[in-house]
Amino acid sequence: MPEHNADALRFLQTRRSRPAKTLGLPVPDRATLRPLLTAAARTPDHGKLEPWRFIVIEQGAMARLASLAQQRGTALGLDPEQIAKGRNQYDQGNLAVAVIEVQKSSPKIPPLEQTYSVGAVCLALLNAALAAGWGANWLSGWPSHDREFMRQGFNLEDHERIAGLIHIGTETSEPPERPRPDIDGITTWVSD
Repeated sequence: MPEHNADALRFLQTRRSRPAKTLGLPVPDRATLRPLLTAAARTPDHGKLEPWRFIVIEQGAMARLASLAQQRGTALGLDPEQIAKGRNQYDQGNLAVAVIEVQKSSPKIPPLEQTYSVGAVCLALLNAALAAGWGANWLSGWPSHDREFMRQGFNLEDHERIAGLIHIGTETSEPPERPRPDIDGITTWVSD
């Protein structure tokens, strides 16, 4: 029988993201954030390509990114509600980690497998923050998919993109429980 880690399993079975708008101060400092980034970087990585990197967005950069989201939304002709939604996560944010997908040329590892690994990094960072007692939320939003926002906001190159923004802070209110998947309804057992 394998060694059982009941605390880790219970954490994973009960974990809940915290809405980013409810995350307040304090936020982890650089020394506190490093172990969370280290945990996230231990994600399965077929071929050891490390097709990701981190950009830590501290509070001082949030206003610049909010303004850029406003400018880009206007340039794209988005409606005011969409623009406000894209801007708000920066206006309301105190700390976020942009997980950047860095596609790497490989004869063995297809781009899709690299994308899967980067998504796993986002979830690993989210779970590491929650396990460390912080509130955390994984967001993206239209600015994260706008190539010009990526270029101006984060100096991303054409082979890079934002996989997720992991907002981390102090939880100011506990979110209500939400419906969860029916495991029997989504599971098929194949025995022969």
